[in-house]
Formats: sequence, C-alpha cells, structure tokens
Amino acid sequence: MGPVLDILALRSLVAVADCGGFHRAAEALRVSQSAVSQHVRRLEKVIGRPVVERQGRATVFTPDGQSLLAEARRVLAAHDAALRRLLVGPERPAVTVGTTEHAADLLLPAITAALPGHQVRFRIDRTRRLDAAVDRGSLDVAVHLSEASAADGVPVGSLPLTWYAATGWESPAGPWPVVAIEEPCVLRRRALTALTTRGLDPYVVCDSGYVAGVLEAVRSGLGVALMATAATTPDGLRERDDLPAVPPAAMSLRARSGADPQVVASVTEALHAVLAQGRR
Repeated sequence: MGPVLDILALRSLVAVADCGGFHRAAEALRVSQSAVSQHVRRLEKVIGRPVVERQGRATVFTPDGQSLLAEARRVLAAHDAALRRLLVGPERPAVTVGTTEHAADLLLPAITAALPGHQVRFRIDRTRRLDAAVDRGSLDVAVHLSEASAADGVPVGSLPLTWYAATGWESPAGPWPVVAIEEPCVLRRRALTALTTRGLDPYVVCDSGYVAGVLEAVRSGLGVALMATAATTPDGLRERDDLPAVPPAAMSLRARSGADPQVVASVTEALHAVLAQGRR
C-alpha cells in the first residue's frame, strides 16, 4: 500500500489553521496538544516536507502546508458528506456561522430559527479570528461588534450594555476595580472610558479570555463589569444603575465571498428583528 493521508491527521491540520495554533486546535478537538503535533508530523512524513513552521510565537503554514491544507478541506468535506449520507440519509445544506460571545444567548437561537432548512453550525470566537475565518472561507457568516473589526460589515442593530456587580458588592472608597475581557476588547475600553469620565479612577483588577471568566470573577466580588445586557440577570449578580450609562454597541455582519445570498439575507433579517427588540 502506498502513502495514506489519515483522516484524523487531516482534521488536526485544518483545526490548527482555523483555530490559530496547536493549543487551540487541541482544545477544539478535545485531544492533547501532543496528539495534534503527532498528527501534523505524520502528514509531514507522508508528503516528505514540512507543512508548518514557527515564526516567533506564531505557527505559520509553509507553501507545501498551504497546498496540503486546501486538499485536506476537500478530503474532509467529501468524507463527512459521505458519512452523513450513509448514516443519516439526505442532508440539509450546512451553514457555518461565527459570533462573538457577547449576546450569544440572544443571537444563536434567532439565527437557527431563521434557517429552518439548513444544518446550522456555530463558532464562538474573538472578532479578529472570525474575520480571518470569513476571509479564508471557513465561515459563511460572522456577527460581531462593529468597533472590534477593521473590515466593512453590514449593520444589523445595536446591543444594549449593562453594568454588573456581585450581589452585596459595595462601591469602593478609592479606585474602581473592573473585570473585563482581555485586550483587544470594545467593552473593556468603553467601561474604562465611562468610569474615567465620571472621575471614578478605574483599573483592571482581572481580565479573562472569555465572558464566562468575567462572570465568575464579578460573581466572586472582584469588581464591576460592563457586559451585553442579559435576558435575565445572571445568578449572583445585580445591575448597577448608579454607574454611567454606556451607549449600545453596534453589531455588524460579514459574509464570505460566494455565500448563499438567501442565507445572508435571512440571517440579516433575523438579527435586525432580535436586536430591535432589545433585552427589556
């Protein structure tokens, strides 16, 4: 038997590209980072050339790696489609939608409901990675805070923002501790600007890569956070109406080149509707 491109190894290679590195790829695939590394080395052994290389702290694909990545996407698409036909029967067309964590609980159900004839898959990530995925064509549509992206998008509405603190948390006599998503983050900048304008001397006491981490830190009493207004106040938190009001954050939609225009129109219409209703 001649050389074989292993399906698991190809899936790891695509995950490294889509997730931006070996560590994130391992998290997405729910395997160890060493397993992802072994898969990539296995592919390099098959084609006889390196497919990735390190540039500082970043992982970049070599020209051979780019070629293999394109082939891997085609092989996996054919493989997965064949499995669905054999195991499930005729499939609905798949649509992959990316959103930021902000208001995902509001946006995801609305998008799913807008595409009843499709198999909708979601990716929740930071805006810059969503933009890159749209440019690569691995996302059909992405929804994010307009200020967070340098790319042009279609306005779909605005997201109301609310200050939250732990139940029983008392205002400090000195500087105000703020919990926020790590930079770059639109809401982090808005929170610090609003409190500074009020003369409350804010500082970041804790930052997190994810909204869930922000919620836990606020719940533990570390400080206040400016977040997308929740449909119901999160457990252990209360709204702080005494802090300066911050204008809603504009949301935008981007679609990949060649995306189904009817899908884009349906998602756009659904987002306009749900964001126009607001949270209250």
